Amino acid sequence: MSTELPRYEHYIAGEWVAPAEGGYFASTNPTTAQPWYEAARGTEADVDRAVRAARAAFEAPSWRDLSQTARGRLLRRLGDLITENAEDLARTETLDNGKLLREMRSQLAGIPEYFYYYAGYADKIHGEVIPANSTKLLNYTQREPVGVVGAITPWNSPLMLTTAKIAPALAAGNTVVIKPSEHTSASVLELVPLFEQAGFPPGVVNVVTGFGADAGNALVEHPQVAKLSFTGSTATGSRISAACGSRFVPVTLELGGKSPNIVFDDADTDSAAMGIVAGIFAAAGQTCIAGSRVFLQRGVYDEVLEKVSARAATIKIGDPLEPETELGPVAFGDQRDKIEEYVRIGREEGGRVLTGGERPDVGLDGYFYSPTVFVDTDNGMRVCQEEIFGPVLTVMPFDTEEEVVALANDTSYGLAAGVWTRDLARAHRLASVLEAGTVWVNTYRAMSPMSPRSGFKQSGVGVEHGTEVLREYTRLKSVWINTDESPARDPFVLGS
Repeated sequence: MSTELPRYEHYIAGEWVAPAEGGYFASTNPTTAQPWYEAARGTEADVDRAVRAARAAFEAPSWRDLSQTARGRLLRRLGDLITENAEDLARTETLDNGKLLREMRSQLAGIPEYFYYYAGYADKIHGEVIPANSTKLLNYTQREPVGVVGAITPWNSPLMLTTAKIAPALAAGNTVVIKPSEHTSASVLELVPLFEQAGFPPGVVNVVTGFGADAGNALVEHPQVAKLSFTGSTATGSRISAACGSRFVPVTLELGGKSPNIVFDDADTDSAAMGIVAGIFAAAGQTCIAGSRVFLQRGVYDEVLEKVSARAATIKIGDPLEPETELGPVAFGDQRDKIEEYVRIGREEGGRVLTGGERPDVGLDGYFYSPTVFVDTDNGMRVCQEEIFGPVLTVMPFDTEEEVVALANDTSYGLAAGVWTRDLARAHRLASVLEAGTVWVNTYRAMSPMSPRSGFKQSGVGVEHGTEVLREYTRLKSVWINTDESPARDPFVLGS
């Protein structure tokens, strides 16, 4: 019986293209720990070909001269095609990174909404006329696409996070080169042929697969890339920012988080407990917005901790394709090793594991790790300060509002925060003083293409989602027209 794996090539200029150096790499299904496809191993030559194709498409009349309204129609058609292919895309991503199939079905129901939303904005990107100091001078601004956008996307939510970048970039009239994570390339590669079906000209969207050291660096450093958007670790984002900064290339960076989830004595404890579970154990904790630090006011500490730990201990772990599964594997072996090492560190630092803290026996050979709840932790411990990116929760008590604000903000990150309280005044006070780009009150992980997302401190630079993101993918030009045909009165004096 043949054991040859299915193979994906690069997608460049509307065609499947073999890698320049002929290399491929295997991607592993995290549920079985077995390789299930090969993808082209991109190099500098592959990236150069893709960027040049994107630049040629950007300058071609078939894209450049397309009206903004027509661009919107293409995005809307793409959203329809994603809906038609949602089940296949959902299954592909589940096989590639271990997310629950039912969660991926939910994501695939929401992803078309991003394209519909930005389709509506495509012909509403415009400048304004500005009063000048002379009635003979006409001054107006216009927003232009920047050119070729490089999009480097992570392994935890490939389709959703790729969509968040390319939908507004295309609405603004740019072209794109995507470098997906080497761990999860399949769903993005299954997505890109739909662009051609929707009517996008060849070269408007391109994908080069491979590793960060090769394809990723080449994309960051390519001289024809006019804008770089990256989602991933803070360490990698820092390197990308430095490289782009040296060439004055603008960047959008959505980076790590160590988000606090705060429960006050007056909260609905059932809702708060479920919000905590959702914030850290959904997607096996592999989300940048994970509520990995929980602070419980002493009046509800025991009650909420018992509810959270009891639910964590009964979470159904298994095959993410099965409808009853609540927690699938983490995305790859090295990530599970990282989680295990942090649990070891937490214990060594004096933390106590209330539940979890081990590999579960689920009858599968994949990269599974039990939902883990730490107590007896201090906010200064590494498990409370460093992003683990797995199903590991630290729980700490607090007494006063002022104390918990100080604890919540005592981190190098500032991506998200959760607050659970029935006190409306307190909710607004906390929303104002928490150093986080997103604050949820009596909910967690809610999001919409209409709502902007940004990170404070080491959680990122720039904005994704909402109307503000369109500024990230456009540049502002000021145009002055002199309508006076008479000669200048004094050529050596400004404005004369």
